[in-house]
Amino acid sequence: MGAGGRMPVPTSSKKSETDTIKRVPCEKPPFSVGDLKKAIPQHCFKRSIPRSFSYLIGDIIIASCFYYVATNYFSLLPQPLSYLAWPLYWACQGCVLTGVWVIAHECGHHAFSDYQWLDDTVGLIFHSFLLVPYFSWKYSHRRHHSNTGSLERDEVFVPKQKSAIKWYGKYLNNPLGRIMMLTVQFVLGWPLYLAFNVSGRPYDGFACHFFPNAPIYNDRERLQIYLSDAGILAVCFGLYRYAAAQGMASMICLYGVPLLIVNAFLVLITYLQHTHPSLPHYDSSEWDWLRGALATVDRDYGILNKVFHNITDTHVAHHLFSTMPHYNAMEATKAIKPILGDYYQFDGTPWYVAMYREAKECIYVEPDREGDKKGVYWYNNKL
Repeated sequence: MGAGGRMPVPTSSKKSETDTIKRVPCEKPPFSVGDLKKAIPQHCFKRSIPRSFSYLIGDIIIASCFYYVATNYFSLLPQPLSYLAWPLYWACQGCVLTGVWVIAHECGHHAFSDYQWLDDTVGLIFHSFLLVPYFSWKYSHRRHHSNTGSLERDEVFVPKQKSAIKWYGKYLNNPLGRIMMLTVQFVLGWPLYLAFNVSGRPYDGFACHFFPNAPIYNDRERLQIYLSDAGILAVCFGLYRYAAAQGMASMICLYGVPLLIVNAFLVLITYLQHTHPSLPHYDSSEWDWLRGALATVDRDYGILNKVFHNITDTHVAHHLFSTMPHYNAMEATKAIKPILGDYYQFDGTPWYVAMYREAKECIYVEPDREGDKKGVYWYNNKL
């Protein structure tokens, strides 16, 4: 499996899995970003407008077909079959729209084309359609990429230290509590982060992605936050008109439930990319950009890797070269893996198993107890 593979359990099987994980090296790597870039074929960095649009149009066609079938044929099905058809539609449409979300996310990284105005136009349209404030999240996400793995400056999924765990944490540290916390995280986590910065880094003031004067943004960015809000309001008005004409139930079934699935996958993907017992975090005494960018993990979602445009299994390369288009990321990953060596982390555990395991094993971080690097922190679960 490479770095992070399961090691033999030397003693009792009751040991926490965090005691049997091969940790990613936390020392400064013997290679540079330049070394990694030289190993990648130059064509991997080239952005193609026709190719980028081909993925977007393909997703739109598939989503439109699902919508057409649901609106024209589901009502003709006998009652028991309709109860099966709708969940199937929700799952398939949610997955395809997650692919659309990923392409709009690429626009925010300037990985869609060579033209920033085109990237921002496409990103604004399709993130707004999915109720994502495009520019607002583009800027906060950019800061996440600039500060990945930093306990003080990373933007999202910043792990707590043991002293910050709430008093009720130990009562949730059981199977039922973990399932409840994961459910809340996947259903409400994304809107709560956008609106109230839940799970984000602390700011002085009201940190909200819809508020142009939020401390997340500087003065040059505030006007575009208004544009993001306008895009969201326009889509909300369209949904209101659709619900008025076709009924609220139709709007929820055709759009609302698939959107919940998009939001859940977004949180799940991000959570599993940055949460793993083998990954270090750093305080300001140890953090640097390269080690922070390497503090992430590639995962395997099976067929969904392709549906999600490989954001799941090429995330390490994405953090190193975020302007690289997704359709070249697999080739780039293969090129840099020999150089990364143990610094590359891949975990092929099925995502539905991994999400529960990480919720169990990765409760808080504490300073390295085995080495002399007090600015390096590792996950633990002993409350």
